[in-house]
Amino acid sequence: MAVKKRVVVVGGGVGGTTVAKKLEQDADVTLIDPKEYYEVPFAQLRCIVEPKFAERTLIKHSDYLKTARHVQSAAESVSGSEVITASGDRVPFDFLVITTGTTFNGPSTRAERLKMFEAEKKKLSGANTVLIIGGGPVGVELAGEIATDFPEKKITLVHSGDRLIEYLGKKASQKALKWLRNKKVEVILNDRVEVGEGLAGPNYVTKNGTRIKADAHFVCIGKRVGSSWLRNSDLSYLLDNEGRLKVDANMRLEGKSNMFAVGDIANTKVCLSCALVSIVYSIAQTSLNMLVSGRVEFFSSRANSSCDAMPTS
Repeated sequence: MAVKKRVVVVGGGVGGTTVAKKLEQDADVTLIDPKEYYEVPFAQLRCIVEPKFAERTLIKHSDYLKTARHVQSAAESVSGSEVITASGDRVPFDFLVITTGTTFNGPSTRAERLKMFEAEKKKLSGANTVLIIGGGPVGVELAGEIATDFPEKKITLVHSGDRLIEYLGKKASQKALKWLRNKKVEVILNDRVEVGEGLAGPNYVTKNGTRIKADAHFVCIGKRVGSSWLRNSDLSYLLDNEGRLKVDANMRLEGKSNMFAVGDIANTKVCLSCALVSIVYSIAQTSLNMLVSGRVEFFSSRANSSCDAMPTS
């Protein structure tokens, strides 16, 4: 029997868990993630208003991975053909998949994450007025969740841009704005609330001088790309100016036939909408399957045509 290829997956989000699960029967898979669980990202904001929902959306890696190994630690570097972790492990690989996405500072255990949602719900339930800072997809969705479940609460959303969810088209922004205002959410555009360690209510003042009173606030501004651990590694030269890894049409790192990056960590040229995410993961998955099985041909034209067909606005 042939020895299985060693596949190391760094990051336990959508991309990492999908790749690890799909390959665990055909390869010797190791998932490196500081959390003991996978969290369904599309359910996070619902869990703030309905914490019991998190019972279904927080899944321990050990519950769905049957043969893959989970190293519960943060990755610190890539050296040669090894990933070095914060716990001191040196995990060798034949193939590497990097899916560290954006930064996450939450708890490492499922139980602690559940408690965090309970605390957020308690904070929300005790507030008559709520301030949401940021009008991207997270801020808009959270405002919608609160307005739907707590229509009696006064909600103010402050966004620095001239329209909501700016990475989408103008029609989507207009529909989001109209929907929120119909739900009595006050939306303030072209203004900002400075976020820092000392941010506390109940009195807030925007950069333009608008005074807002709120019993609770939620910061929903953009997260940083989770690539700081790569800056002192062998792959640092592949990071672009935004801290994303340079990839080809098959999601391989440029010049690296056995290393892949998917998700927010990759410098794909299009917006990663939900529809496109499935295509990107499929491209990387198919390429990996071909390599692990010993087939070396690729299909750049198919990958390019798939991405080119997706709308960017």
